[in-house]
Amino acid sequence: MPYFMQLGDIPRKRFSQHRRDDGRLYAAEVMGEEGFSSNMSLLYHRATPSAVVQAGEVAWQAPELVDNHPLLPRLLGTRALQEAGDMVGQRHLLCGNADVLVSFAVADRPSPLYRNAAGDELLFVHDGAARLETVFGALEVGQGDYVVIPKGTTHRWLPQGGQALRALVFETDGHIRPPKRYLTAQGQYNQEAPYSELDLRRPSAPLLCEGTDVEVLVKTRAGLTRYIYQTHPFDVVGWFGCNYPHALNIADFSPITGSFHRPPPVHQVFESRNCVFCNFVPRMMDYDPRAMPIPSYHQNVDSDELIFYAEGNFFSRKGSGVERGALSLHPAGHIHGPQPAAYEGGASRVGQRTEEFAVMLDTFKPLLLGRAALDAARPDYYQSWNAR
Repeated sequence: MPYFMQLGDIPRKRFSQHRRDDGRLYAAEVMGEEGFSSNMSLLYHRATPSAVVQAGEVAWQAPELVDNHPLLPRLLGTRALQEAGDMVGQRHLLCGNADVLVSFAVADRPSPLYRNAAGDELLFVHDGAARLETVFGALEVGQGDYVVIPKGTTHRWLPQGGQALRALVFETDGHIRPPKRYLTAQGQYNQEAPYSELDLRRPSAPLLCEGTDVEVLVKTRAGLTRYIYQTHPFDVVGWFGCNYPHALNIADFSPITGSFHRPPPVHQVFESRNCVFCNFVPRMMDYDPRAMPIPSYHQNVDSDELIFYAEGNFFSRKGSGVERGALSLHPAGHIHGPQPAAYEGGASRVGQRTEEFAVMLDTFKPLLLGRAALDAARPDYYQSWNAR
């Protein structure tokens, strides 16, 4: 996170003694990034956070990904992904590379306590609602929310409302940040940023749970480990710092528009190592009478492009088979853009609005394909621009 927050019972000075009413010390945990030279938070536990009484290996299926060869654009639907479990264990792997894994998760039950020690996680909630409980406190999340969970955060997902929670999940090798150009030199969101600190939701109170011999699953690059902790990890009475989970709703992103076409970077929300995250929200279309009625055909020669169509009419994809919950993958080397029906019929759209919500991932290494994507892909999508 780019700015400081404090919550609960904390001492007056960093790294000073912090004692209970009975005189005993709280156990201080520094959760720091990049060798403790970047963002950090300092958490104060009632019990020792390292008290593991048992550890063991958990059966785990390593990601299986294959090259997108022959080179093809792909269109797949997520409606068919109905098999539900928990938000950690029931992730349908769609695609990925060394920098990011992309899955679609369907959850109808609580997840175990879980800590991803391999990278940050970014989730986009498509349907349903949940309570996310973490060592920093709880967040209530729902449709349209992005949820950022920093690497090493112990948490669990509790679906709410009797409806399955359906979410797009990104697991990144690097840390998820706001784009640098949105921040001042001191770390405040600047006035040109399409969202600000006021749009971010953070935990509002400590979360304290009792328990002994508590199981936590920990993911590393080698697989899953089951720890049994002496006491419940949700025992933090207070914390402060710039490293914590938070949520942003896609509807709070204020679009940047212009008289002529604005390039995709104006839609950016987050960035991570070798990848960027953008979104498309309801907005005014180009309003100069000379403007192209619809985006140009294009190829980003350095990136693969993955778009998740969350809500709306997706005007530029008319005739392609795109529907709510669909994903398109347009790899580097493939020229893509609006469908012919949308291109020819777009003149009347100059100066109008588009009503859509979509999430885009651009990666600077090719995306490999998972079994769930191969099984759900429409085989003739690459021919959908063919007028015949």
